[in-house]
Amino acid sequence: MASTAAAGIPAADTSEAELMIGGMTCASCAARVEKKLNRMDGVTATVNYATEKARVTYGEGLELADLVATVEKTGYTARPVALPPGRTPTPAPTPSTPEPYVSGADARTDAEAARRATSDTGTDAGADSDTGIGTGADTGAGTGTGADPVLPPHAATGPDTAAPSAEAEQDASLASLRQRLVVSAALAAPVVLLAMIPALQFDSWQWLSLTLAAPVVIWGGLPFHRAAWTNAKHGAATMDTLVSLGTLAAFGWSLWALFLGDAGMPGMRHGFDFTVSRADATSAIYLEVAAGVITFILLGRWLEARAKRKSGAALRALMHLGAKDVTALRAGTEVRIPASALVVGDHFVVRPGEKIATDGTVIEGSSAVDASMLTGESLPVDVTVGDPVTGATLNAGGRLVVEATRVGADTQLARMAKLVEDAQNGKA
Repeated sequence: MASTAAAGIPAADTSEAELMIGGMTCASCAARVEKKLNRMDGVTATVNYATEKARVTYGEGLELADLVATVEKTGYTARPVALPPGRTPTPAPTPSTPEPYVSGADARTDAEAARRATSDTGTDAGADSDTGIGTGADTGAGTGTGADPVLPPHAATGPDTAAPSAEAEQDASLASLRQRLVVSAALAAPVVLLAMIPALQFDSWQWLSLTLAAPVVIWGGLPFHRAAWTNAKHGAATMDTLVSLGTLAAFGWSLWALFLGDAGMPGMRHGFDFTVSRADATSAIYLEVAAGVITFILLGRWLEARAKRKSGAALRALMHLGAKDVTALRAGTEVRIPASALVVGDHFVVRPGEKIATDGTVIEGSSAVDASMLTGESLPVDVTVGDPVTGATLNAGGRLVVEATRVGADTQLARMAKLVEDAQNGKA
């Protein structure tokens, strides 16, 4: 397949990717996207409607832009999901003069000096090639100082930077759907009551029903009509097609009966009974059907969207269990830094009542650590020099000095979050 790479879409450096799929309104939509992706040579895809994500494995010769283009040709939108730091492919080192590897306390001292120099010159740390922060280079083959090996490759990336925008997008979508539902319900309720209760009908009530039902059918049902039109252009039919055709047919017939039939005559009454009887079709209107169906399906969509929002709360809560900042030791001095700035080999202090910032090994002190969030064990576990500790657990006793052994996506907490995400994206 010829590459259709577009500007702004990264090239495929790995054989696995995740895509956020937009525009899906039912399970058949997910099935269509999955079918189209799996028809591509060398592609294996699984699309989950609940999470609106596609997990795609593809071979050489394909790029993410090819996958996005296939989804867009199907009638939906696709956006590559940024991979966590631990899964980001490592760029190959440039064939330049190798930098001497710096480790231990000297490396941390050089790193701190580089940070201070960057801060003094007013250079943005996220874009400074000398420090490597935010470049994603984790091989130590930098272009500047020898402090590159100890600087965090994940300082400017990770779940914390992508989650707020996705969460805000979900909140905005849910608020918009709720607004559409509330307005449609307020307008549709009188229409249904007037049609179902003859005692409420008055002269020219049908014209009031038309006035109230028209915004519901046109504006309230706009998402269904738009999705039905998009699917029709791609030769497909989904639940939106049924909703759009049904409501427009009921509304269109009512318009014909009101303007060209006898339904618009003053004094017209709309009876209600549970039996089927022969009647004059030109005096029957179905505005309550059009408005009611759209309102009830909007209610279902809103409940579904809210359930999706809550289903992701477990993953977000799990990711927020970790410490946000940490007291690191820099050349024997305690410095408060973000927990994401820690790298393997860093020493940091954990005081009583604080969370352990990342997985590591105790090198000084002894204490009791509450690991109930991981193991469920209610009693704290005693740790001393040489014992491993896990990030996000609580130091319940004395002061500890810990050496970081795993950071970022390699920590036990991050792996747990990955398992939860894989479970949500998978199919039973």
